[in-house]
Amino acid sequence: MTERDFLHDISATLLLDTMAEGVILVDTEGRIRVWNKAMTEITGYDAEEALNRTTEWLRSAECMGAEKIFALFNNRKNTGETCINGCECKIIAKSGEKIPVMVNARVMRNEQGRTFGILQTITDFRPVSSLRQEIAAMASRLQSEDNFAGITGKSPLMQRIFRLIPLAAESDASVMILGESGTGKELFANAIQQLSTRKDGPFIKVNCGALPESLLESELFGHEKGAFTGAIKKRIGRFEAADNGTIFLDEIADISSAMQVKLLRVLQNGEMQRVGGESVIKVDVRVIAATNKDLAREVREGRFREDLYYRLRVFPITLPALRERPEDIPLLSQHFINRFSARTGRLISSLDRDALSRMMAYQWPGNVRELENVIEYAFVVCQGRIIGREHLPAELNNDIPSTRQTAKIDTLSRPARASIESRKILRDADRLSALLEENLWNKAEVARILGVSRTAVWKWIQQHKITDRRDLS
Repeated sequence: MTERDFLHDISATLLLDTMAEGVILVDTEGRIRVWNKAMTEITGYDAEEALNRTTEWLRSAECMGAEKIFALFNNRKNTGETCINGCECKIIAKSGEKIPVMVNARVMRNEQGRTFGILQTITDFRPVSSLRQEIAAMASRLQSEDNFAGITGKSPLMQRIFRLIPLAAESDASVMILGESGTGKELFANAIQQLSTRKDGPFIKVNCGALPESLLESELFGHEKGAFTGAIKKRIGRFEAADNGTIFLDEIADISSAMQVKLLRVLQNGEMQRVGGESVIKVDVRVIAATNKDLAREVREGRFREDLYYRLRVFPITLPALRERPEDIPLLSQHFINRFSARTGRLISSLDRDALSRMMAYQWPGNVRELENVIEYAFVVCQGRIIGREHLPAELNNDIPSTRQTAKIDTLSRPARASIESRKILRDADRLSALLEENLWNKAEVARILGVSRTAVWKWIQQHKITDRRDLS
């Protein structure tokens, strides 16, 4: 069929208008020359609004597939790729909605072999996208031996904790959840509360480390009108709001000595007073506390009351760091891939072998939270269906020693050892302090030795509250 025949044959036009798929023909200048009825139904634009316009106004910025389609024009000879099938894209409807579509494209040539356009068939993918999201959401809710109350893990360490959660839930005893930042302490607190007899009661969460002492006392216990400047009316505290339910006290190690005394009274007697109040208020609250610090060490060094410590840790649960359960990394990665796929509608399905190998070798200082962030980053960068090594953040693409290589650490130079063990050093206040003093508090040099950014060193100094001793002299 010649170019002229294709554009003007009435029978062809009638045929196109009976098709369920949208059909457009774009000429070599990118202008739309054919627009069938199905395209009007999909986009809301009629033919008069679409014909002779370029496709720029129609294409969403997320539609990376358009580059592949228009690359077909680069093939001026009758060799190489002349069609693309199953290209996922997004187009902008008249309503402003970004519609997921599946596009098939084919180069059109006349009898002399000259390219005169690209014919595209466009299938509305909204029903499929919606179904995928429903399936992914359903899959994430399913309970299995690798998933307990929304927490993923098949390692022996995690399976042991999965067995502890129902036991903790059966009791009203205080629970202490210990673990590094990003290990999922709040998730476990949620699971305990949801399985407990208090599941229908309030579940109040307080980040104790995010509030100064003056505000924390009012937040936990409430205040009376006029108790302090700005207290223009009475306010109930979190403990009162959690009556007959559960309160989750995150970063419990950060509360002051004075607050520890007041918290101990609530745990011992179930009694509290609002700030500025005189009446004693009785509350029935189950306490779940959490910290990323070594609380036993805090007690030994006099920063945390021993009696409060034992009141809080009646039922202790220690969460393992992600590096201690590497067999869970593929499972967690797939869990987050499914979640972001459902959330974004993207068809990314898995990691390739090289990417997974990098993730298995990485030390994960931010634990599961960091892994989730890595997958979210990959969803922004990756334009295909498989996440590769090139789609991972820079820190995962640094030279990371394998498990076998770590056996040779003792034979390496001091800077090499520091680089390999950098994550351990950063998390150990004493070792980081020693390294800082050894390098005369040159943070840039310490960062170079550890193979991390200067900002990361500064952050850990602040977290450990390490002070340069030269400033004290």
